[in-house]
Amino acid sequence: MNLDIVILAAGKGTRMNSTIPKVLHRLGGDSMLGHVVEAATNLGSGKIHIVVGYGADQIKVEFSASKHNGNLHWATQEQQLGTGHAVMQAMPGIDTEDKENLILVLYGDVPLTNSATLKKLLKQSNPNTLSILTLITEKPTGLGRIVRDDTGAISAIVEEKDASEEQKEIKEINTGIMAIPAVKLSKWLDSLGNTNAQGEYYLTDIVAMAAEEGCAISAMAVTEESEVQGVNDKAQLARLERQFQMNNADELLKAGVLLRDPARIDIRGDLAAGSDVEIDINVIFEGKVKLGQGVRIGANVIIKDSSIADNVQILPGTNIDGAEIGEGSSVGPYARIRPGTILKENTKIGNFVETKNAVIGRGSKASHLAYIGDAELGENVNIGAGTIFCNYDGVNKHKTIIGNNVFVGSNSVLVAPVTLADNTFVAAGSSINSDVPSDSLAVGRAKQRNIPGWKRPSKK
Repeated sequence: MNLDIVILAAGKGTRMNSTIPKVLHRLGGDSMLGHVVEAATNLGSGKIHIVVGYGADQIKVEFSASKHNGNLHWATQEQQLGTGHAVMQAMPGIDTEDKENLILVLYGDVPLTNSATLKKLLKQSNPNTLSILTLITEKPTGLGRIVRDDTGAISAIVEEKDASEEQKEIKEINTGIMAIPAVKLSKWLDSLGNTNAQGEYYLTDIVAMAAEEGCAISAMAVTEESEVQGVNDKAQLARLERQFQMNNADELLKAGVLLRDPARIDIRGDLAAGSDVEIDINVIFEGKVKLGQGVRIGANVIIKDSSIADNVQILPGTNIDGAEIGEGSSVGPYARIRPGTILKENTKIGNFVETKNAVIGRGSKASHLAYIGDAELGENVNIGAGTIFCNYDGVNKHKTIIGNNVFVGSNSVLVAPVTLADNTFVAAGSSINSDVPSDSLAVGRAKQRNIPGWKRPSKK
């Protein structure tokens, strides 16, 4: 069996009240369409066709750098004339002569589509059967109903605007997700009409065609509504965002992570966590984050694209982006760790310390109020409060190198490029702009002057 996957993503999303194409609105750190593409890719081999319309160029640019871009094939629906018409636009890129070929239809605004569910649907599908994913719900209003005959076989799907009062009582609804034999779909699409309340070409009309010609129709029902819930406005997007985050929280809890409040954690990417991890409230993970064993994270922390080793403590209010934090280290509170930072084992970065493109050696510390940029620090270095690494001359960045067992006194300025060798000591309040040899005390202060009789300026 061969597989082509068609994702419908042409709609503007008028009710989103946005110039951004609906499928590019973000959920859990990725676009809705991105989530669907990920689910489709997880099915294994299969060409992915994305039908775009409104904002097509914007959507293509969004995915130009995607890891999946090489397997994406684009089709354009110039006029939005219904789901059947949208699928027609993808058909020229699909082999409709291959009797073993199946077409799986997905939707770019149904972001929580589960690849495990799709695999089950495909498992019961074959090139001679039309397979439909349905939902059993107590709130079917606005959705297409699954109509069955006296034997219980599916005979049609009726949209609500075209449904009778009796049909509106049906609790089984159409999710829109189908696995369809390619050869049959090509023929059915040619026969679609638009004589309905919307004046559109409904893909669901192929179900009645299949029933009429005796094609086998199978259905697989799901009961988790969020898995097949489409998004039409910001309120629905917000509800699915919270469902997505609760799903993530449940997985973390099952893995043994302690969440102080599962409702107050956001994962906007991929998070891997070791055992005995503790996460306080309002913590946000973005991109790819790895937490080792015994990591403790305080409230209101943001961690992006970083690796945190075993037994690290991240104190409240800290922001970590693109960094590696070594085992046994302590960061924060209110520290800012920027890209290119590598903290070795047992380092301490305290409150209101900022680092960028800095390697900080084992056991070194900057306990408060410092900026460390473009630097390489050895082991057991102590950076005093108020110390600034001046790494920028207005045009280029320069590096500061500090050896082992160096002490930099408070309120000092290190003007790069400069090297402080092992065991040096910088007196507080110094401005250091030349290298300091090992075992030396560097004092870079101007001579103090005391002016007698000086009067403080008065306010005018």
